[in-house]
Amino acid sequence: MELGHVLAEGKTKIVYAHPTDPDLAILRHKDGITAGDGARRSVIEGKGALAGQTTANVFHLLNRAGIATHFIAAPEPTLTVVRRCAMIPLEVVMRRLPAGSYLRRHPEAAGQRFEPPLVEFFLKDDARHDPQIMPEEIVAQGIATAAEVEQMTNIGRQVFQTLETAWAALDVTLVDLKIEFGRASDGSLLVADVIDNDSWRIWPGGDPNRMLDKQVYRNAQVVDETLLADVRERYALVAELTGRWVTKEGR
Repeated sequence: MELGHVLAEGKTKIVYAHPTDPDLAILRHKDGITAGDGARRSVIEGKGALAGQTTANVFHLLNRAGIATHFIAAPEPTLTVVRRCAMIPLEVVMRRLPAGSYLRRHPEAAGQRFEPPLVEFFLKDDARHDPQIMPEEIVAQGIATAAEVEQMTNIGRQVFQTLETAWAALDVTLVDLKIEFGRASDGSLLVADVIDNDSWRIWPGGDPNRMLDKQVYRNAQVVDETLLADVRERYALVAELTGRWVTKEGR
């Protein structure tokens, strides 16, 4: 597929202008994987295609559920066509179970279950390690309006619960999930960016020792070819599993 000029580039994707439609953009998923705000970096051959497949499967599911997203199509495994939007510099994290940074901040929460899913906001700022930001700070700093914060909370929970149900049907527990939002040209909020195996914690059978997500890479004491091959196998399995959501219902 023909690509336009580069609009932006991140650690795991490049955003291109669409060659013919100014209202669209194209994401190319890269083979890179990072951890620790980019302090650890590796390349896993084929990861971009697997990430693209998972993202397409997830967004097909969300679109079918009536959730407004930027996703249009995935003409190739590494390419995603999306509606062009202005990204809001926030990571919106939904948690069903305490894990990761939340558990480090709140060790007393071990064993809890959040009902409805707990929603936290983090400012996208690598230099400051993506600090947590409170809703009132988001509004005060002009990042988003109070109404948009409420929308992101409500839509985020809807996204989480849609994916949680889909994963539960495969006997996989969705522990937490990170998503991002963009503003369409009409100002409406869209679930945007990517949702792939770097975006969540997923535990088959609810067992953290069987995790399939990026945490395997984060936790590794030694990064070698064996570890990277293991991570790739898990990403391939997730692409295959999420593909069942699409083939079951049809596109």
